[in-house]
Amino acid sequence: MSLITLIVAVLALVVGAVAGYFFHRYQAEQRKKNQQERADNILKGANEQARLIESQSRENATKIVQAAESEIKERRIELNKETERLDKRRSELDSRVDKLEQREQTINKRQSQVDKRANEMDKIYEEQVKKLEFVAQMTQDDAKKELFAAVEKEARGDMARIIRQIEAEAREEGEKRARKLIADAIQRVASEHVAEVTRAVVILPSEEMKGRIVGRNGRNIKAFEQAAGVDVIVDDTPDSVTVSCFDSVRREIGRRALAKLILDGRIHPAHIEKVVEDETKAVEKIINEAGEQAAYDANVSGIHPEVLRMMGRLKFRTSYGQNQLAHAVEVSKLAGILAAEIGANIELSKQGGFLHDVGKAMDHNQEGTHAMLGAEFCKRYGVNPKVINAIASHHHEVDQETVEAVIAEAADAISGARPGARREDLEAYIKRIRNLEDLSLSFEGVQQAFAIQAGREVRVIVKPENIDDLASARLARDIAKKIEETMQYPGQIKVTVIRETRSTEFAK
Repeated sequence: MSLITLIVAVLALVVGAVAGYFFHRYQAEQRKKNQQERADNILKGANEQARLIESQSRENATKIVQAAESEIKERRIELNKETERLDKRRSELDSRVDKLEQREQTINKRQSQVDKRANEMDKIYEEQVKKLEFVAQMTQDDAKKELFAAVEKEARGDMARIIRQIEAEAREEGEKRARKLIADAIQRVASEHVAEVTRAVVILPSEEMKGRIVGRNGRNIKAFEQAAGVDVIVDDTPDSVTVSCFDSVRREIGRRALAKLILDGRIHPAHIEKVVEDETKAVEKIINEAGEQAAYDANVSGIHPEVLRMMGRLKFRTSYGQNQLAHAVEVSKLAGILAAEIGANIELSKQGGFLHDVGKAMDHNQEGTHAMLGAEFCKRYGVNPKVINAIASHHHEVDQETVEAVIAEAADAISGARPGARREDLEAYIKRIRNLEDLSLSFEGVQQAFAIQAGREVRVIVKPENIDDLASARLARDIAKKIEETMQYPGQIKVTVIRETRSTEFAK
């Protein structure tokens, strides 16, 4: 039973396997057939689409060819028209060239005629010039020179009149404003002045004191002169002796020391040295206090104490009767007022005016001008460079770089030129007047020169045949410039050049 069952099972398996094989083969053939049909359908569709595309391409190509042929046809028509236009222009240009050649020939003929006539005119002109030169007894170059000289003379005269007119207008307007500004400044700044001296008189209680001052064999006076560095003059002047020295500080020390010795009564070499030393310290203290007080009066701050000490030495220095420390304070105030009026830096202007003459406190001991010495001294103590330029340039030894420097110079001139500020002794006055006249006479063409109005004006009479009107104006400026460069004087000097012509005839 089991064997039969086994055989049946084996047969069932074999039959199932054969049936499965044929079934799978049938399915594979069916799939292959379906795929073939789909492929045929796809190929058929592709062929139909290719036919449609080919037909459309042929239609498009035909249209493009037709459009290209029509465009080529139009281009050919345009080219033909352009060719006809160019041919027409070429013919017109040829005709124009022919006409231009004909005109050129005509112009050449006329040019030859013109050249011929020009040659004839040149010959006639030369003949006329020769005739004119013969009649005038003058060559063409001489005539040109004479004509140019006449024109130049007339032009110079016009220039001189214009220059005088412009200068007069500018001077009138400038003087009005300057007078008002300076008058206001001077009214606001009023300072006293003292007489300039190089000697100090010491009053004695009796004539017997002169012998004690001189001492046995002159030992006291020699010791005093050596210790104080001054000269003591004992003459016939009653009840007084004179202390003389070019250094105002040493002169003040000598005067105070001698007055103290006279008051004390003990006059001998040892005591003299002690008194001179004490008075030296006292004067140094006065100098320091004077410098600080001057800075306070001028309302100037920020100045180094050493600079103030040097400024204090100016308390004993005068120029043309004007005390130099008072002058410095006055210039500082004037500079501040001027700076405020024109909108400049007030503080720098006041410092420049206050310190402008600091070099006068040291010019006896060092070489150089007081302006440059003062500028170098202030530079060592950190003074503002603009103030240093104002100090160095107030006598134009260097260029003025700022408006504050110009203000300092102007304030210095105002302080020295204001009424009552300065005076000079007779000998210096006569010397200055003589130098002023000699300087004016040194110029070529000057006949006479006269200094008038106490040296405030110089009148120069010139030779009219050597100096014309324009040269007179130039001469006045040159003389004024040379006076500024070579002379020292208070205020300003007016230069007037006089040119006079006279014609004289006699009736017979």
